[in-house]
Amino acid sequence: MINSVAKLISILNSETEPSQISLAFAFSMVAGFTPFFGVHNLFVLFLALVLRVNLSAFFLGTAAFSALAYGLDPLFHTIGLKLLTWEAMRGVWTQMYNMAVFRVARFNNTIFMGSFAASIALFVPFVLAANFLIRKYRLHILAFVEKTRVMQAWKATGVYRAYESYRDLRSRL
Repeated sequence: MINSVAKLISILNSETEPSQISLAFAFSMVAGFTPFFGVHNLFVLFLALVLRVNLSAFFLGTAAFSALAYGLDPLFHTIGLKLLTWEAMRGVWTQMYNMAVFRVARFNNTIFMGSFAASIALFVPFVLAANFLIRKYRLHILAFVEKTRVMQAWKATGVYRAYESYRDLRSRL
C-alpha cells in the first residue's frame, strides 16, 4: 500500500503533462472496472500506447480500479441487467449476439455490460476532474513542499544532484 502511494506521488510529481496522467487514469478505469481478459482491454491498451499516456499511471490505476471493481460488482450487475433487459434495445442485443466478435467480447454478461457502460459514462468527467486536481496539486501542494526547509536541504545534497543529472540524461535519450 505504501509503495503504491509512493508511486502515485512520484507520478504526480513527474514532469509528465497532467493531461497524459489523467488520460492514463481514465483508460485504467475502463480496463480496471471491466473483466481483465477481454478484447476491449486490448483496444484500451493499444490506445494507451498510441496516445502516449503515462504507462506507470495506467498500470497503477488498473490495479487500483480492479480492486475497487470487486466492491462495485453488485452495482455493475444492476446497471448491466437494466441495459440488457431494456426492451428498446432487444433487437440491437440480438444482432450483436449473432456476430462472433461480440460473443467473444462477452457483452451479454451483466457485470461486463454494467462496468463497461459505467466506465464509458464516467470517462470524460473523470479525465476533466483528474486533470483539474493534478494541476491544483502541482500548483498548491507541490509548490508548498518544495519551499520547505527539508526539501531545500535535500536538494542541496550531492545525491539529489546526481539524481538530477541522471534524470536529465535519461530525458535526452
